[in-house]
Amino acid sequence: MMERIAEASPSPRARLTGVFYLLYFLTAVSAEAFVGRGRLVAFDAVNLIAYAFYIAVTVLFYYMFKPVNRSLSLLAAFSSVMGCANDVLGLFNVAPYKINSLVFFGPYCLLIGYLIFRATFLPRILGVLMAFAGLGWLIFLSPLANYLSTYLKVLGFVAELSLMLWLIVKGVNVQRWKEQASATGASIRT
Repeated sequence: MMERIAEASPSPRARLTGVFYLLYFLTAVSAEAFVGRGRLVAFDAVNLIAYAFYIAVTVLFYYMFKPVNRSLSLLAAFSSVMGCANDVLGLFNVAPYKINSLVFFGPYCLLIGYLIFRATFLPRILGVLMAFAGLGWLIFLSPLANYLSTYLKVLGFVAELSLMLWLIVKGVNVQRWKEQASATGASIRT
C-alpha cells in the first residue's frame, strides 16, 4: 500500500491527502457532535476511525514534504503519530502518562508550517497559517489558554481547513514539486 502511495503522482496524492484530511475532520466532529461521550463505545469507535484517517494524512504529508526536508518531514510524522497514539491510549485509559496531545500536535503543525513555507509547490500563506496554528496549540497548554481558548481553536481550525481545501481543490504544483525533489536528490518515487 505504501509503495502505491509513493508511486502516485504528486498532485493526485495531494488531493488524496486533502480527502483523508476531510474524512478526519468529519469523523472527529461527528464523534463530538453526533455521537457524544454519553455513548462511550460508539464515541471511541468513531474516534479510532478519525485517528486512522489522521495517521493516513500524516503518512501522506511525509511523502509530500520529503523533497523539502526529509529529516524534518520524518520528525513531523513522528510527532503526529505520537500525538495520535497518546490520544488512542487515552481513549482506553491505558496511557502510561497523562500528557496533553497538543504537546505533540503543536510541534507537528509548526513543522508542517515550516515545510510548506520552504516548499515551492504550495502557497507560503498556508505555511504561515499552519505555523501560527502550531504556536496556538502550544499556547493552549499555558495559562493564557483560559483567555485565548476560542481564538486559538478558530485559528487552528482555519489553518487546517485552508490547507485541506487547498489540497482537495488545487493539489500541488507538480512541476515545482518535481524540481524540488530533483534539487534535493529525493527520489520522486520514494
